[in-house]
Parts: sequence; structure tokens; C-alpha cells
Amino acid sequence: MENLNYGMVGNGTTGALISRKGSVDWLCLPRFNSASVFARILDSDRGGVFEILTDPDYEIQQFYIRNTNILVTRFQQGENAFELIDFLPRYHENSHYYCPPDLVRYIRWISGTPEIRVNYDPRLEYAASPTQTTVHPRYIKSFTTRGPYVSVYLYSSFDYEKIVSGTLLRIEEDAYFLMSYNQQLLPQTVDRNYLKYERTKVYWLNWVERTRSFNRFNEEIIRSSLVLKMLSYQKSGAIIAALTTSLPETIGASRNWDYRFCWLRDASMAIKVLMHLGHWNAAERYIQFVIDLLPEKSEKIQIMYGINGEKTLTETTLDHLSGYQNSRPVRVGNDAYRQKQNDIFGVLVDVIYQQFKLFRVTLENSEELWTITRSIIRQVAKNWEKPDRGIWEFRTKLQHFTFSKVLSWVSVDRAVKIARMIGREDYVRMWVVLRDRIRQDIEENAWNEEIGAYTQYYGSGDLDAANLLMESFGFISADDPKYISTVLKTREELSRDGLMYRYRNEDDFGCPKSSFTICTFWLITALYRIGEKKEAEKIFRKVLGYSNHLGLFSEDIDFKTKRLLGNFPQAYSHLALIEAAITLSDEKLAPENQFILTTR
Repeated sequence: MENLNYGMVGNGTTGALISRKGSVDWLCLPRFNSASVFARILDSDRGGVFEILTDPDYEIQQFYIRNTNILVTRFQQGENAFELIDFLPRYHENSHYYCPPDLVRYIRWISGTPEIRVNYDPRLEYAASPTQTTVHPRYIKSFTTRGPYVSVYLYSSFDYEKIVSGTLLRIEEDAYFLMSYNQQLLPQTVDRNYLKYERTKVYWLNWVERTRSFNRFNEEIIRSSLVLKMLSYQKSGAIIAALTTSLPETIGASRNWDYRFCWLRDASMAIKVLMHLGHWNAAERYIQFVIDLLPEKSEKIQIMYGINGEKTLTETTLDHLSGYQNSRPVRVGNDAYRQKQNDIFGVLVDVIYQQFKLFRVTLENSEELWTITRSIIRQVAKNWEKPDRGIWEFRTKLQHFTFSKVLSWVSVDRAVKIARMIGREDYVRMWVVLRDRIRQDIEENAWNEEIGAYTQYYGSGDLDAANLLMESFGFISADDPKYISTVLKTREELSRDGLMYRYRNEDDFGCPKSSFTICTFWLITALYRIGEKKEAEKIFRKVLGYSNHLGLFSEDIDFKTKRLLGNFPQAYSHLALIEAAITLSDEKLAPENQFILTTR
């Protein structure tokens, strides 16, 4: 059984997936959402790869340097041993962060005389165009010969002709490979790349040192928070849902989507977690991203955007690629950007509320955020009674989804709290009426007395894991009999061997066949909140065992084999892991600070 046994390295500009044997099977340059340079994960023959090959009798181990996003693959054959250290440079330099579209593969000689071959095979533009590789005195250059012109550069301390030809190379001292989208202006040496390694290591160690620690499951929280940081785009503050596109929810099926975009709901949830872990700069940059998205009061809010705020995310298929383990289609872009999902408003206003609640807010930002809040509530007032696509993005079904209604309530509830903070009682009086109307509508239509639970949509008999979040968003208390019953009934209906479906009813592509990782963590949190603490911890520890060898999770887990499926690594999965771990630690998130308005 093959699994997603990859490590991710990244620097907030882009990221790479490194296999357990040290091959680069996924890398897009220069940004997360650019076309791939290596995409063997989507086509083992045509996708392209950068691998270090040794004799098959080498023992291989792989691990992250503690509290960093630097990945080490260790090779040993008797006395012959070396380490392949993969990272994307990131460190503070001249008042800004240096995070170029570069992949450094530093080779640390340990002992003996290990020998390797290099299979350096870039396939630019998703392998849609022919790629030619040529050797120059200072670098190896690869470029497209047809279609859009793209080029990348490889620098190394090894002989360039031997790299390209796959000739045997002997490791007798430290060495390096540096792959970049750009030509390097400074001469590249082993020492220069070792310095990049040390500076990057210090950056990650300092970042983790600023992360709030917990009395239990702290290592799991740190690793997941490091994943969220890698998926945060430095230039804009956007957070992408996952590094990859088109890794299937089920092998051979067509539930394959491009996740290299910023869903406002997912990103807002991730930012809320990072805020409470102490990373306020990430929150401020994300809030600025939202402010920049909505310059006009009449601007309609999309559910998702490109990492630079792009609004049109046209979906196409790459039919020349066979897909992950022949799971077609391979998609680029995501047509869900056109969808209407009323739940996004609640999560977004909740994050704005957290910004007001936890931090000093400048007068300029507070006024912009207040304008955005009022614009959102106008949209909620117009749309909350209408059906939508729901959190799971049904492409052909419009329904009155319970979770969408609850999050509409959340948006108005948080707006009321913001208005009270800044002394706008006229808005408080007006919005309280709207908030109460939404709550009444939910209570009258979402509760199914026969089933004993809040169901997926009004009039439905189906259950939905998203409704487990009703308590965490403050709509209902954990000791409310209706919530307790909803949690237990949802578990009964949607749980299979300790893993959760999102829902079990048929959607646009039939019935779901794999577990949605985040839903299992939601169940764990919900069970703990209603008093089922031992059961919650039992499930949590079991699910931790389903991560890959580095503690990373994808979007889905196969019920039977427990293999990871779906796009990887998944921000949604890791933020829910953090929330569940904090809940099991019996610790609250960061304490509330008094709102203080400052001027510049």
C-alpha cells in the first residue's frame, strides 16, 4: 500500500514535497500556484523529478530537524553515510524576510565514501511543453522550447556534466544543489549555502519559541503550526488550503481539486488558531489581505481567492497527465470560486472580532474593518434566508444548510459584539433583532425531533459533521441536551472505525467513500466538550497514528487501509488537530485583552 509518505519544505513563497527516499516529486516555481517544475506525484512517467539515487542496500531514514521545517533524509550503507538536507531559505535580512523561490539540497558528508547518481529531470509548465536542459559554465539551465517561456537554474558543487548525464558521483565532503527560478547574482558555494541553512534553522527555531506551549501534545501542536506557517503566503498574508492539486479523495475517482487557493473560511479558521498560538503578525497580514480584497462597499465577497487576491480562478484539466495513481482528471483552477456559501461570512466576522478583542487596533485599520463588518452584515441580511451550496461545496444542490444558517447567526453575533466594543449602540439594537430572527429560524427548521439532532439542511433526515461546530462557535452550550444528542447521533451515523464521514448522503459524485480528516478532529473536540473525555482522547491518540512518518495529514483517510488521501498537507486538517489537542490539554486559548484603539 502506497501512502503519502512525503515531507513538505517551504518558505511562504512556495513549497516542495520530498519523498521518503529523498526525491522531489512536487515543486511549483516561483509561487505556490505556479505551474509545476516537478510533478511526478501526478504522473510517474511524465511529471518530472529530482532524485538522489543510491544502491538499494542503503538504509534510509527521514525526519525534520526539531522545531523546524528543514527535512533530513539520512542514507547509510555500512560505514558510508551522508545526509540530504532539504529546505527553502527563509530568514530576516535588511528589515524584511528573505524567502526566494529557491530549493536548497545540502549534502552533509558523515563517513566513508558514499556514491550517488542524480536524476535531474525538470518538466516545466506541468510537463505540457517540452523542456530542454543545457549545461553552462556557472549553472544548468532548463527551459521550455514551445508554449509559454519558462526557465529554471540549478547550481551545484558537483560537476554539471556528470549531474545531467547521471554519472556516478562520490561524496567526500559537504556539497550542495541549489535550484532556483532566478539566476543567482552572487557566486554559489558550499559555505554560502551552509549559511542559508543555518539562518533558516534559526528562523524556524525562533518562530517556534514564540509559539505558545501546552502541557500535553505540544509536539503535535508545534508540527501542525509549522505546517500552517508554511502554507501562509508571505507576500499577501493569504493561507492556501494545501500545497497540491488533484490528489484524489478516493483512488481512481474524480473528486480531484486544486487546493492552492485561499478559502476565506479555511484561512480565517487557521488564522484564528495562529492568533491564539501567539502569532499576531500572521493575523495582521491576513486581515490586511482581506481589507485589500474589499476596497468597495458594494464588493461581493467570494468564498475563495488566489494568493494575490485574484478573483477569477478558471478551472481547466490537464489531460496529458495520468493523475495520482491514475486518478484523473488533473485540475488547475477551481470553479467553486463562483459558488455562494453563506457560512463564510460568520468565520470572517469572527476573525475580525478576534482582531478587535485580542490586539491593539490602529484607527485606520479599525475603521476599515468596521466598514467591512457593516458590508458583510448587509450581505447576510440579504442572503441568510436563501439556500446556498454549503460548506462542502455541492455543485448542483442548493439547500438551506444548517451550518450556513448557524454561521450567518455567528456573523451577526460577532458584529453585535464589535459594535458594543466601539460604542455603536444604534447598530447593536438593529443587529440584535436580526440575530434573534436567524436563531429562531434555525430552531424551528433545523432540529429534527424524530432523529434527535440538528440535521444537514432544513427538512433533511441526514446528518452533517459540520454541525459539531455549533458549540465551538457559541451558538449552543456543551451541556444543552440538543447539542449532546446531535453529537452522539452524528457519531452514530457518520463514524466508522473511529473515523468520520462529512456526510453519508449522495452528492454530485455519489456517496463519499473516505473519511474527511478534519471531521474526526471535530468529533474529538465535541465529545470532550460534552463530557466524553476518555473516549475523545482514545480516538485522538488512534488518529495520530494515521499520520505519515513525519506527523503530516492530508485531507482524507481511507476507512479500510488508513492510507492518506486527498490534497497534502492540508491546512484544515492541521488546524483542527491543534484545536483538538488544546481541548484535550484542558487549556483555554489565549486570554482576552481589552480592546484599545490607537492612532498613528
